[in-house]
Order: sequence, then structure tokens, then C-alpha cells
Amino acid sequence: MLKARNIFYDYPDRQVLRGVSLSLAPGEVLAVLGQNGAGKSTLLRCLAGALSPQGRVEISGRPLADIPPAERARLLAFVPQHVPSRLPMTVFEAVLLGRRPYLSWRPRPQDLEAVWEALALLGLEELAQREFSEISGGQRQKVSLARALAQESRLLVMDEPTSSLDLRHQLEAMTLLCAQARERGTGVILAVHDLNLAARFAHRVILLHNGRVEADGPPGEVLTTQSIRQVYGVEVLRLEAEARAMFFPMSAVNGQA
Repeated sequence: MLKARNIFYDYPDRQVLRGVSLSLAPGEVLAVLGQNGAGKSTLLRCLAGALSPQGRVEISGRPLADIPPAERARLLAFVPQHVPSRLPMTVFEAVLLGRRPYLSWRPRPQDLEAVWEALALLGLEELAQREFSEISGGQRQKVSLARALAQESRLLVMDEPTSSLDLRHQLEAMTLLCAQARERGTGVILAVHDLNLAARFAHRVILLHNGRVEADGPPGEVLTTQSIRQVYGVEVLRLEAEARAMFFPMSAVNGQA
């Protein structure tokens, strides 16, 4: 569904991505992990077409750069890490933006239905007529998720979609994304900081380190105490619970964190 080959990206003052390759299958949830500055956000912006890297990004075998913007928006929904807090619109209107790839002159009944369904999935119906600028940061993040779901794209590319959510809503959001992958065949790739969320919900994880892929595979194989020490410079205690690993930080490794 999504494939990136040998992706390089530089900012004027530093090199960020150094030959990253990855793939995403239909119905797969892929978590991108790594320290701050490892290149997670830059990678996702390259995959979404917000940045133009060296290398090649494809959707279903087609170069991303050759897909017209309107068609690309029907194929891929991108949720950035930071959402403007002062959008001059209601919550309903903010979610309706996800239907722009399908709109002509005015919203159709199916567009309004998709918006209400997305609001309901995230428990936002009561906020529909609230001004977007008046709701909390966590609620704005849920609105961004709802907008992406209303877009009904085959791919979801999400940069830390749970960072402003409390524990309960993190679990609800990740459960919802997994359901989208399972029931609709949506491919989901997201950057996260929480190793336990990645281990619990992702089918695969990628560890980014110094702009390169340090490891790629199932969470149980990639997230080892050795790989976490190497990438994060932290000693962790790993426990097995309900066929999933759980990680508890113990101490920083001298000279690495």
C-alpha cells in the first residue's frame, strides 16, 4: 500500500533522514519510535507529501509526487503533531474539512453522515457546535483524528496522535485506529513516544536512530532491552503480560541520555 525507498532529507543546518526504507500493508498498524530529533516527524511529513525528500515514496506502486493533490487526499490522510488552536470554525466544520477531497459546491448527505459518524466514534457529538478555539488541547487532538477518519482515506499517517490525551483516551484512540485497520483495511502509520502503546497495539514497529532504521519488525522482536538501551540510552525492565511486553524505565545509561 505504502512504500518508501532510500529516503534522505536535510534541513539547512542538519541532515535528518539517511536512507530510510519502509513498507506498509493494508490493515497494518506501524509505529515509528525513536528519541526526540531522530527524524520521526520529518519521515511522516515526507510520506504524506508535505516535504519533498530524495528517494521514492509510492502508494500502490504509484510515485506520490505524480498523484494530483485532490486524489492524494482521497488516498491518504495526514494528522500533524501540532494543530492551530485558533481555527475560526466550529468543531463540526473542522471535521467537515476532511471531506474536502469529495466536495463540489456543497456538502452531500453522505459527507454529513461521514462527519457525524467520525464525531460519534470519538465521543465528540456534544462539542459539534462549539468553537474549535474554545476546546481543550486534548479535545482538539480528537477533532484532528475525527477529521482524518471522516476523510475515509486508505492510509492514515499520524504524528503523535495521542500526545495530548490522557491515559483512557489514549487507549480509546489506539483501539479505534486498530479497529479501522482491521475492519476497513486501512493502513496506519504513526509516530509515538510510549513504548507500551506501541507494544500493545502495533503490528510492527520501526526504531529510528540517527536518521536511520535501527530495527523493523514485530514489537516483541524489535523492542528488546538491548535495542532500547542502544536507541534511547535507558535501561528498562521488560515484563511479559497478556502476550505483550511492558517496559518500565530504570535508569539512564551513562553518556547516552
